[in-house]
Amino acid sequence: MSRPEFEHRLLVTPERPGVYLMKNADGVVIYVGKAAVLRNRLRSYFGSPAGLDRKTRRLVSELTDFEYIVTDTEAEALILENTLIKRHRPYFNVRLKDDKTYPYLKVDLADDFPRVYITRGVHQDGARYFGPFASAGSVRQSMDLVKKLFPYRSCTKKITGADPRPCLEYYIHRCVGPCAGLATQDEYAAVVKQVILFLEGNTEAVTGQLRGKMHEASDELEFERAAALRDQVAAIQKFEEERTVKVDSGKLTDLDAIAMSGAANETWVEIFFVRRGKLIGRDHFFMEGPQDDEPNAIIAQFVQQFYANALEVPPTILVQHDPPPEDADVLVGFLKHKRGGAVRLIRPQRGDNRKLMQVVAENAVEGLAQHRVKWLNRSDAIQGALAELEEELSLPTLPRRMECYDISHIQGSNLVGSMVVFDDGKPYTRDYRRFKIKAVEGVDDYASMKEMLTRRFKRLSQAISNPDPDGKVDTWGVMPDLVIIDGGKGHLTAAREVMLHLGLEQIPLCALAKEREELFVPHTPEPIVLPRNSQALYLMQRIRDEAHRFAISYHRNLRSKSSLKSPIDMVTGIGPKRKRMLLRRFGSLQGIKEASVEDIAAVPGMTNSLAQRLKQTI
Repeated sequence: MSRPEFEHRLLVTPERPGVYLMKNADGVVIYVGKAAVLRNRLRSYFGSPAGLDRKTRRLVSELTDFEYIVTDTEAEALILENTLIKRHRPYFNVRLKDDKTYPYLKVDLADDFPRVYITRGVHQDGARYFGPFASAGSVRQSMDLVKKLFPYRSCTKKITGADPRPCLEYYIHRCVGPCAGLATQDEYAAVVKQVILFLEGNTEAVTGQLRGKMHEASDELEFERAAALRDQVAAIQKFEEERTVKVDSGKLTDLDAIAMSGAANETWVEIFFVRRGKLIGRDHFFMEGPQDDEPNAIIAQFVQQFYANALEVPPTILVQHDPPPEDADVLVGFLKHKRGGAVRLIRPQRGDNRKLMQVVAENAVEGLAQHRVKWLNRSDAIQGALAELEEELSLPTLPRRMECYDISHIQGSNLVGSMVVFDDGKPYTRDYRRFKIKAVEGVDDYASMKEMLTRRFKRLSQAISNPDPDGKVDTWGVMPDLVIIDGGKGHLTAAREVMLHLGLEQIPLCALAKEREELFVPHTPEPIVLPRNSQALYLMQRIRDEAHRFAISYHRNLRSKSSLKSPIDMVTGIGPKRKRMLLRRFGSLQGIKEASVEDIAAVPGMTNSLAQRLKQTI
């Protein structure tokens, strides 16, 4: 469809809330969006390309048609947008992965002796549902835990109470045995009520009930039953201690906390469920979608799509990133409607909530890292990634040995560098190396990168010029098939200068820029953008993240050591032995400050000149 045809259609597009669907030349829906004013929102796509972000420019380049659905309110538009994203799964929308099949835990209260089991659908049938969970594995883990703590039945038989004897679960205290008449319907219902309270996060009520029964059993001299109840209380308390998170001192707080860690082809979203100040559960989800989406847009889409299916919306939802301003009010309105009460959607800035968000964010980063490690264990995926890299970067050979370099510092202090090595797509930790940057002052990543690469590849150049007569080759003497620099064009230029100076320009070089996940190579002005589902990109991200982790760990090491240094360490001539003697004699640094030069000089190993220098320093 030509641009003039779009303009004519836009003139008759209503100025009302609604949802619009963008289609490509094949009639496939490639994007679904919502708008407070349809005409204004659609017109924004067809203005000057200079005003559009990268994702929107790509969308418009593939767009050949659009249609829209008018709604009465923005909230209705948001709900309809969710439905259409699930139905069409558009390429340009960020969306929950496999969101149609998320499992739930169901407690079927319509049964006289309810069971707890996994279901894929939620119905208005009087049952209690808990979820959704990210996978069958996570819901089974929750169900196994509940089964260990509460003796409800797991069998599907009709309960008459007339069975001659109970099954094995009764004897291992995993069921109260209603099938053999060992528990009445009311007694069994009490167990199910405890299960529901536990799944809701109200463990105080559960342990209070169990303690009451324990004391009753003890008073009635039923010591075996009292001991079983005591063990059950202890198990629940132990579980509570392991999952307790301090959220807001002295207050009972109900909230969810959401953070993410992004990759080009998918984003890991971590969510913690806190009820009454305790962490009652956590889960993770994958968001699929374009790599150009901003973090705040991804978080907003997750909140929108997750809570559309969720059975409970807490009064407070903590998010790592604020939603886009144009979506914030509609999103909060949708959550209020879903909950039937007030909801705060906030990005914590300080206090316990901020600390909790940092924990959630760290778990998101670690979760994605572990996911990538699992992927790396698939040999077929690795070989495919290496072959793809060889083709995309026009390498002379398969990049079996790859070295990646990164710089780490805080405002120029404790400058360090890292070198990590991957052999056949897997970490080869034996050849990892750390560099303390010595000749660079202040913040200069390019000079720091040059120093590190010069030190590494000068040794390779020497090994090539003067090979070992016995044919031995150490780490420094192995030539990599590909050198990866964490950074952009400037970092690549700095690395190339080093290689040219050392006569090693034959070693393939590339730089991976984190912001857009673009690859830069020498002699090619335009970046190489690998597909968002590329195995090669996944491998490159894994290598880059490992180099970053290794550099950060070394930097933290140095920083912690420097923070432990005493002013005594700054005095030339006073080593660990003299320092020990001084502290033994005067007890502390303050004691040394208050001592006279003569008293300090009298300490074994000290001299008058050393004592004077020490007094001047401290």
